[in-house]
Amino acid sequence: MFHLRPITARDRSEVAELVCLSTNHWYQTRLGTKVFHAGPESTAVFFDVYQAVGPRSYAVVAEHTATGLLVGSCFYHPRQTHVSLGIMNVHPNYFGKGIAKDLLQYILDYADKHGYPSVRLVQSALNLDSFSLYTRAGFVPRRAFQDMLVGVPQEGLGRRFAGEEHVRPAKIEDVSAAGALEREIAGIAREKDYRYFIENRDGLWEMFVYDGPQGIEGFLAALKHPGLPLVGPGGARTEEQAAALLARVLDGFRGRTALCLVPADCPDLVKGLYAIGAKNCELHFSQVRGEFQPFRGVSMPTFLPETG
Repeated sequence: MFHLRPITARDRSEVAELVCLSTNHWYQTRLGTKVFHAGPESTAVFFDVYQAVGPRSYAVVAEHTATGLLVGSCFYHPRQTHVSLGIMNVHPNYFGKGIAKDLLQYILDYADKHGYPSVRLVQSALNLDSFSLYTRAGFVPRRAFQDMLVGVPQEGLGRRFAGEEHVRPAKIEDVSAAGALEREIAGIAREKDYRYFIENRDGLWEMFVYDGPQGIEGFLAALKHPGLPLVGPGGARTEEQAAALLARVLDGFRGRTALCLVPADCPDLVKGLYAIGAKNCELHFSQVRGEFQPFRGVSMPTFLPETG
């Protein structure tokens, strides 16, 4: 009925349509709302970012054998220490056909074949079907995150956060230090991602670092795409440092609403976001299959490129 194959450049538009249709259908039928309000013009950014950071796009698609229609897709991103599994979608007309299971197995086989010690993802706590899919495949939930929408007034947040004076724009020379910090906090490394954010060749990214007594003690990136305003990825040793980074990054979203993921077990950070009007819109789990180091600080994942 369908077969799996690597994505190609000619699939860009059709995959963007699939991501938009599938995701919006799931949220509309269960929660009565859309996620991608700007349509497939915004979801094409998934293809573009994974290709740019790759440096080639890593994704697998499920193609209908008879019609050639793409009925499923999943992005993934090999990094230094692990493989991250990105957004997965199945066409609504083909739900329940085992396509998601086959897409997942394709990526797990890739990770095993190439000797990666773990596969990681960020998964919606509301979608019990995908929760079951991943845990049956050996993934273990490791941390819960609150998805928080922050509307930033045109004049800015209107308050100062402790430590903001220690936050500055990241430079290429900061890449190694940011990588070492994330190894300490989360046991993973993705220095190629940081370099991509800082170089910002497509004009969509910002990244900041927190300078402390021990050098760089926090970092945070943001995607400034008009249809997909996302905060992250990032990390910090303390909640206060994470709050200072968030304040600086959110200031770049004046007049807009941005989405950030913060650990539910960081109450001071969550409280600080409530104080500036942040609202919860969903919960996600960081899930890991394979080796895992317990978190030793504040981790702030994102959905593009997916982190966990």
